[in-house]
Amino acid sequence: MDNLFDVIVVGSGVVGSSIAYHLSESKKHEVLLLDKGFPLSGTSGSTQAWVWVHSKTPSWYGELSMFSAELYPFLEKKIGDVEYKRTGGIAPFFNEAEREPALRLAERQAEAGIEIEVLSRDEVLEKEPNLSPNVAGATFSKIDGNVNPFRLVELYVKAARKNGVHCSFYNPVHGIEKNGEIFQVKTLKGSFRAKKIVLAGGPWSKELGRMLGVDMPVKQVRGQILVTEPLQPFLKYTLGGIRQADNGEVLIGYSKEEVGYDRSSTLDVIQQTARMAIDFVPALSRANVVRCFSGIRIMPEDGFPIIDELPGIKGVYVTAMHSGITLSPIVGTLMTELLTEGETSIDLSRFSLDRF
Repeated sequence: MDNLFDVIVVGSGVVGSSIAYHLSESKKHEVLLLDKGFPLSGTSGSTQAWVWVHSKTPSWYGELSMFSAELYPFLEKKIGDVEYKRTGGIAPFFNEAEREPALRLAERQAEAGIEIEVLSRDEVLEKEPNLSPNVAGATFSKIDGNVNPFRLVELYVKAARKNGVHCSFYNPVHGIEKNGEIFQVKTLKGSFRAKKIVLAGGPWSKELGRMLGVDMPVKQVRGQILVTEPLQPFLKYTLGGIRQADNGEVLIGYSKEEVGYDRSSTLDVIQQTARMAIDFVPALSRANVVRCFSGIRIMPEDGFPIIDELPGIKGVYVTAMHSGITLSPIVGTLMTELLTEGETSIDLSRFSLDRF
């Protein structure tokens, strides 16, 4: 391949592969997708893969998540079956004192068009009978759901390649330099040149930023997940912390630990996670856990996505967020607008690096 590209996307996880795919749709760019490993070898392959909207606050963050969720049905028509299920989402609470905050959440989110019901105990158990009878209530929204992350990333990359995107995997980036208007990206397999670069390296965003003399305001956060044996379908909705996959397995996880890039599973968190699952869904006490795994989220310091051009380095763009599965359709769309037209259809000022 010629080593001069219009855009090099560094990182082939769900966000990077979405950007590469959406850029390829425009037919205006020669694109290279680079990764130090392989698609799904990082965060995107170690996730519960919720498409979650209703409790994302403030409302402007929930609104971005809602816009992205609304794109999933159309995305499936374009790239294929990613097993997207709009199951609806239930976030239960077990103390009646939590009802008032739930009502305030519903009121605030309604301003952004996110419809939330605050359910009574009986209404929750009518929807999801296997929830604990100790539940006091829940917030519920029809827009929440989940997706198969393996199919999603695989089909993003497959569709991007079909549209002419070049890919170079197992090829870590060692350095990035700017020579005039062109960037030189030095990798294990040689150097590539580009007019523009998108940094979508997930947990490695800080490392990539250092190559350009920038301290990225992000951290690494570990989440540990338990997976049960396949069970007969018994959970209808995506729950806060628990969901049942198409093959019957139940995925359970809610932990957040700042331990650097350590993907170990630890007994204390596994036990806490199992206890949470049983407290929520008592029937899970009879299920066998067949495996556990950990994933490393990229977490901006204030918790909200970064979608921006690097200040002072024209032509380098950053996408860093912990809800990449939920946000990948909208981020791919907006980054394509930004790289192609220089502006976006949605105001991204709240997601800029200037806020730090």
